[in-house]
Amino acid sequence: MFGQKLIEIRKDHNLTQKQMGEILNVNQRTISQYENESRDLNTNTIIKICTYFDISADYLLGLKMKTH
Repeated sequence: MFGQKLIEIRKDHNLTQKQMGEILNVNQRTISQYENESRDLNTNTIIKICTYFDISADYLLGLKMKTH
């Protein structure tokens, strides 16, 4: 579920995987793995995503609807 949310967030902000990786301090391949859910998000990455994009962890993880 988080992979689709991450794609949605990235596209809503007109970012490439490379640009998203730069924001999160990971490489493009890692972003691709997150989006394909072949790699799990760690706690620090979840916090970075939620803080940078002003979203809740519940939303990112598919536990509730976006509130903004």
